[in-house]
Amino acid sequence: MESHAGASPGPDELAAAADAAAELLVQAGRSEDPAVADRFVGLVEEVGLETLAELWSHRPARSLPGALWRLYLVREWVQRQPEVASREYASGSAIAPVSHVIAGVEEPPGPREVQTLLDAVLAGLYQRDLDSALDRCAAFCAVTATGRAQDDRASAASAADLMTTAEDLAAAASLWRAGELD
Repeated sequence: MESHAGASPGPDELAAAADAAAELLVQAGRSEDPAVADRFVGLVEEVGLETLAELWSHRPARSLPGALWRLYLVREWVQRQPEVASREYASGSAIAPVSHVIAGVEEPPGPREVQTLLDAVLAGLYQRDLDSALDRCAAFCAVTATGRAQDDRASAASAADLMTTAEDLAAAASLWRAGELD
């Protein structure tokens, strides 16, 4: 970024930095060495969710940095609350069987299985399958949102927000396939 004699960077510069960081991360993570993908899967543990939020959370949902933010945010939620995630996912899997198959959670979908799925999704992102990773996470979110909507302990707004995340991730996958995910 340009120097502004102590001034903070402007919105355009911040957006350009977020976009460049997302592109660099995806490109750098594409290595034949599985340890590289593993390191990027665990990026939140290394740099913190707050750092990624500062970098990407303000970017549009249907952009590369916006999609990466959502992937990492969903993974972090599943890592922190695997019992809730697996309960909501299991509840939704019978109602949304096609999305359940696309997501690829092992049966029965318990806490470890949903954690493993999200790690596999992020690893796939770094193994040249960004669109598949986005589609799988979108399907996971759709199934989980469906289950959350059935849960008396969850709010309808929370289920709707997660369904919006699913729709945004699916749209980002389509944009990636069309060469239009910026």
